[in-house]
Amino acid sequence: MAQILFVMTGADRLRLADGTSHPTGYWAEEFLAPYRAFTEAGYEVVVATPGGVVPPVDPASLAPEFNGGQDADAVAAALEAAVELRSAIALEKADPGEYAAVFYPGGHGPMEDLASDADSARLLTAAIGSGTPLGLVCHGVAALAGTADGDGTSPFAGYRVTGFTRAEEEQAGLADRMEWVLEDRLVALRLRFSAGEPWAPHVVVDRTLHTGQNPASSAPLAAALLKTLN
Repeated sequence: MAQILFVMTGADRLRLADGTSHPTGYWAEEFLAPYRAFTEAGYEVVVATPGGVVPPVDPASLAPEFNGGQDADAVAAALEAAVELRSAIALEKADPGEYAAVFYPGGHGPMEDLASDADSARLLTAAIGSGTPLGLVCHGVAALAGTADGDGTSPFAGYRVTGFTRAEEEQAGLADRMEWVLEDRLVALRLRFSAGEPWAPHVVVDRTLHTGQNPASSAPLAAALLKTLN
């Protein structure tokens, strides 16, 4: 069975500019919607994290208002049923050549670890070089920041992308407290950033790179990636 690699955060805290931290992890919908789409399409999911730790879910992402009215227990049960989350492989051992595609869920966690993780950068660079389809959603797109070399040049420079926007970060109340804002960092890397309406689905596909703006973009992004695979 063909496999799709989910690269996920191992961080449960985001450091803020004032030295305090904000609880985080991966965003439930950004894992569950693509996970369901890929497994229902016949793909097997493999999870990889820095050090092979079990990825922590952002507790805020379990709330009913972020899950179509489902209560937190139902969302937690769906995550519990995804046994792949509890058998993560170490990211340093992941070879993108073994997978049909590579997918990065968001949540603020990737800004804490994957945005500066050398193994993630190696994997992304290898995938874009080999033509392996890539999907990154919301703050998962922060992993592209880690691909910059010593001169600040990324192999993704010039690609059209989207991700969690400055406007959304401001509306969420964190923009002024963060060490850096995702949209600003991506623009600085010379990626061609596309911002849709706040909180509305928005997907950008450029060659083999597929990106989604926010949680609402998770399912459409998975559909776009499946279209590429099929």
